[in-house]
Amino acid sequence: MNPRISPKETLELLLGHLGQVFEIREEERPMGPTLHILTREPGRLTGRGGKTLDDLQYLLNRIIHQGEDDDTPRILIDVENFRQQEFDRMMQQVDEVARQVMETGKEAELPPMNSFERRLVHNHFQGHPKIQSVSPKSEDRIKSILLRLR
Repeated sequence: MNPRISPKETLELLLGHLGQVFEIREEERPMGPTLHILTREPGRLTGRGGKTLDDLQYLLNRIIHQGEDDDTPRILIDVENFRQQEFDRMMQQVDEVARQVMETGKEAELPPMNSFERRLVHNHFQGHPKIQSVSPKSEDRIKSILLRLR
Protein backbone atom coordinates (compact mmCIF):
# COMPACT_ATOMS: atom_id res chain seq x y z
CA MET A 1 0.00 0.00 0.00
CA ASN A 2 1.21 3.49 -0.74
CA PRO A 3 2.29 4.89 2.67
CA ARG A 4 1.27 8.43 1.67
CA ILE A 5 -2.41 7.69 1.09
CA SER A 6 -4.76 5.57 3.21
CA PRO A 7 -7.51 3.28 1.90
CA LYS A 8 -10.07 5.83 3.15
CA GLU A 9 -8.36 8.68 1.30
CA THR A 10 -8.10 6.55 -1.85
CA LEU A 11 -11.83 5.80 -1.72
CA GLU A 12 -12.60 9.48 -1.08
CA LEU A 13 -10.66 10.38 -4.24
CA LEU A 14 -12.45 7.71 -6.31
CA LEU A 15 -15.91 8.78 -5.13
CA GLY A 16 -15.07 12.46 -5.52
CA HIS A 17 -14.19 11.87 -9.17
CA LEU A 18 -17.56 10.15 -9.60
CA GLY A 19 -19.32 13.25 -8.29
CA GLN A 20 -20.72 11.56 -5.19
CA VAL A 21 -21.75 13.38 -2.01
CA PHE A 22 -20.75 11.10 0.85
CA GLU A 23 -19.22 10.51 4.25
CA ILE A 24 -16.90 7.58 4.95
CA ARG A 25 -16.49 5.94 8.35
CA GLU A 26 -13.75 3.44 9.12
CA GLU A 27 -15.14 0.47 11.07
CA GLU A 28 -13.83 -2.85 12.33
CA ARG A 29 -16.53 -5.45 11.69
CA PRO A 30 -16.61 -9.24 12.11
CA MET A 31 -16.12 -9.41 8.33
CA GLY A 32 -12.94 -7.33 8.61
CA PRO A 33 -11.82 -3.71 8.20
CA THR A 34 -14.66 -1.83 6.53
CA LEU A 35 -15.08 1.57 4.92
CA HIS A 36 -18.75 2.43 5.42
CA ILE A 37 -20.09 4.99 2.95
CA LEU A 38 -23.04 7.14 3.95
CA THR A 39 -24.74 8.83 0.99
CA ARG A 40 -28.09 10.11 -0.22
CA GLU A 41 -27.88 7.94 -3.34
CA PRO A 42 -26.85 4.47 -2.15
CA GLY A 43 -28.30 2.76 -5.22
CA ARG A 44 -25.73 4.45 -7.47
CA LEU A 45 -22.93 2.84 -5.47
CA THR A 46 -24.47 -0.55 -4.74
CA GLY A 47 -25.85 -1.26 -8.20
CA ARG A 48 -28.09 -4.21 -9.00
CA GLY A 49 -27.49 -6.95 -6.44
CA GLY A 50 -24.38 -5.18 -5.13
CA LYS A 51 -22.46 -5.55 -8.42
CA THR A 52 -21.23 -1.93 -8.52
CA LEU A 53 -20.23 -2.14 -4.86
CA ASP A 54 -18.28 -5.35 -5.55
CA ASP A 55 -16.50 -3.68 -8.48
CA LEU A 56 -15.65 -0.59 -6.42
CA GLN A 57 -14.31 -2.79 -3.61
CA TYR A 58 -12.23 -4.82 -6.07
CA LEU A 59 -10.78 -1.67 -7.62
CA LEU A 60 -9.91 -0.14 -4.24
CA ASN A 61 -8.15 -3.31 -3.11
CA ARG A 62 -6.21 -3.56 -6.39
CA ILE A 63 -5.03 0.04 -5.95
CA ILE A 64 -4.02 -0.17 -2.29
CA HIS A 65 -2.42 -3.64 -2.46
CA GLN A 66 -0.26 -3.11 -5.54
CA GLY A 67 2.90 -5.15 -5.15
CA GLU A 68 1.97 -6.56 -1.73
CA ASP A 69 1.56 -10.16 -0.64
CA ASP A 70 -1.84 -11.85 -0.88
CA ASP A 71 -2.07 -12.14 2.92
CA THR A 72 -2.59 -8.37 3.28
CA PRO A 73 -6.10 -7.83 4.72
CA ARG A 74 -8.77 -6.91 2.20
CA ILE A 75 -10.68 -3.71 2.78
CA LEU A 76 -14.45 -4.11 2.62
CA ILE A 77 -16.72 -1.37 1.40
CA ASP A 78 -20.29 -1.04 2.60
CA VAL A 79 -22.91 1.50 1.54
CA GLU A 80 -25.67 2.37 4.01
CA ASN A 81 -25.26 -1.11 5.59
CA PHE A 82 -26.15 -2.90 2.33
CA ARG A 83 -23.32 -5.43 2.70
CA GLN A 84 -23.99 -5.96 6.42
CA GLN A 85 -27.65 -6.76 5.71
CA GLU A 86 -26.62 -9.17 2.92
CA PHE A 87 -24.12 -10.83 5.29
CA ASP A 88 -26.76 -11.20 8.03
CA ARG A 89 -29.25 -12.74 5.53
CA MET A 90 -26.64 -15.13 4.17
CA MET A 91 -25.58 -16.30 7.64
CA GLN A 92 -29.23 -16.88 8.66
CA GLN A 93 -29.64 -19.14 5.62
CA VAL A 94 -26.37 -20.95 6.39
CA ASP A 95 -27.42 -21.49 10.02
CA GLU A 96 -30.76 -22.89 8.85
CA VAL A 97 -28.99 -25.39 6.58
CA ALA A 98 -26.66 -26.33 9.47
CA ARG A 99 -29.70 -26.92 11.71
CA GLN A 100 -31.15 -29.26 9.05
CA VAL A 101 -27.84 -31.14 8.84
CA MET A 102 -27.83 -31.61 12.63
CA GLU A 103 -31.45 -32.86 12.57
CA THR A 104 -31.12 -35.24 9.64
CA GLY A 105 -27.45 -36.19 9.80
CA LYS A 106 -27.27 -35.73 6.01
CA GLU A 107 -24.73 -33.36 4.47
CA ALA A 108 -26.08 -30.37 2.55
CA GLU A 109 -24.69 -28.15 -0.18
CA LEU A 110 -24.85 -24.38 0.18
CA PRO A 111 -25.50 -22.16 -2.86
CA PRO A 112 -22.40 -21.15 -4.84
CA MET A 113 -20.36 -18.36 -3.22
CA ASN A 114 -17.33 -16.24 -3.98
CA SER A 115 -14.09 -16.76 -2.03
CA PHE A 116 -14.87 -14.03 0.50
CA GLU A 117 -18.27 -15.51 1.36
CA ARG A 118 -16.79 -19.01 1.61
CA ARG A 119 -14.12 -17.75 4.01
CA LEU A 120 -16.85 -16.22 6.20
CA VAL A 121 -18.74 -19.53 6.28
CA HIS A 122 -15.61 -21.56 7.05
CA ASN A 123 -14.69 -19.15 9.87
CA HIS A 124 -18.25 -19.38 11.21
CA PHE A 125 -17.99 -23.17 11.61
CA GLN A 126 -14.30 -23.37 12.54
CA GLY A 127 -14.97 -24.02 16.22
CA HIS A 128 -18.46 -25.48 15.87
CA PRO A 129 -18.79 -28.70 17.89
CA LYS A 130 -21.18 -30.50 15.49
CA ILE A 131 -20.83 -29.01 11.99
CA GLN A 132 -17.88 -28.80 9.64
CA SER A 133 -17.71 -26.96 6.32
CA VAL A 134 -15.84 -28.39 3.34
CA SER A 135 -15.03 -26.80 -0.01
CA PRO A 136 -14.79 -29.38 -2.79
CA LYS A 137 -11.67 -28.98 -4.99
CA SER A 138 -12.40 -26.86 -8.03
CA GLU A 139 -10.73 -24.18 -10.15
CA ASP A 140 -14.00 -22.24 -10.37
CA ARG A 141 -14.12 -18.79 -8.78
CA ILE A 142 -17.67 -19.35 -7.55
CA LYS A 143 -17.98 -22.61 -5.57
CA SER A 144 -20.33 -24.38 -3.21
CA ILE A 145 -19.59 -25.50 0.34
CA LEU A 146 -20.74 -28.74 1.90
CA LEU A 147 -21.95 -28.75 5.51
CA ARG A 148 -21.72 -32.08 7.31
CA LEU A 149 -21.60 -33.50 10.80
CA ARG A 150 -18.17 -33.69 12.45
